[in-house]
Amino acid sequence: MKARKRFGQHFLHDPAVLDRIAHAVDPRPNDALVEIGPGRGALTRVLLESGSRSLDAIEIDRDLVPLLREEFAAEPRFAVHEADALDFDFTALGRTRGDKLRIVGNLPYNISTPLLFHILKHVQAIEDMHVMLQRELVNRIAAQPGNGDYGRLTVMLSPWLQAESLFDVGPGAFQPPPKVWSAIVRLTVRPQPAFAVSPHFAAVVASAFSHRRKTLRNALKGVVTPAQIESCNVDPNARPETVAPEAFNRLAQALA
Repeated sequence: MKARKRFGQHFLHDPAVLDRIAHAVDPRPNDALVEIGPGRGALTRVLLESGSRSLDAIEIDRDLVPLLREEFAAEPRFAVHEADALDFDFTALGRTRGDKLRIVGNLPYNISTPLLFHILKHVQAIEDMHVMLQRELVNRIAAQPGNGDYGRLTVMLSPWLQAESLFDVGPGAFQPPPKVWSAIVRLTVRPQPAFAVSPHFAAVVASAFSHRRKTLRNALKGVVTPAQIESCNVDPNARPETVAPEAFNRLAQALA
C-alpha cells in the first residue's frame, strides 16, 4: 500500500523508533490500548508483542483495514475499527473495554490539532496518550508561559493534560519521508483538572491569542474590561504569551 496524501499518511518503519515508542508507552497486562492510524501495522505489531490486554486500532483508510485484519487475524486481543478518529466515540470504547484507554499513534499532521480537541471531549475515558506530532506542535503543547511557542493550544490542554516532550524523530524514519521533523509527546490525564474550568475559558483564551502581540487590555477589548483584568490580579499590559492558564481562567470567571 502506498501512502495517500489525502489522509496525511507517512508510515513509520524505523525499528529503533518503534521500539523506543513501545518502551515509552510501557504497556501493562491489563491495559486497553488504542492506536490511531495504524497504517501498515508496524507499531501495532510491536505493541501487541508487549502483552497488553487489548489493542483497538482506528483506521480511516478502507483499503488498509482488511489488510490489518488479515495480518493480525490470529491475535484475539486485536480489533480494527474502520472510522475517522475525528468522529470516534472513545468514551463508548472505554465502557466496552471496562477501563480507561491508553492512546498511541502517529497522528496525521493535517488534523492533529482538531483531533486533540476531539479527544479532549473524552478525557474522562482516557489515562494517557503517547502520540507522534510535528515537532513544532509538540514544542507548543509543552511550552511554558513566556516561551515563544506558548499559545492557545498550550493553554487549552493544560487544565486536563500534563505534557512531556520525549524525543524527536527525523524524516527518514517514515515512508515517504515528511518535510518536517516529528516528536513524541506524552500527555497524561490529570486525576482532577488543574482548576475548575470556567465555561467562558475557551472564549477568553481564543480572543486573547487572536491578538497575541497586543496587551491583554487591547486583545480582550470588548470581552473583559481593564478593571476586571486588574481585579483578577492580572496585569492589563501583559501579553497573552506571558499569562498562565490559571490566570486566563480567572479572567473567564470574571465574565460569569
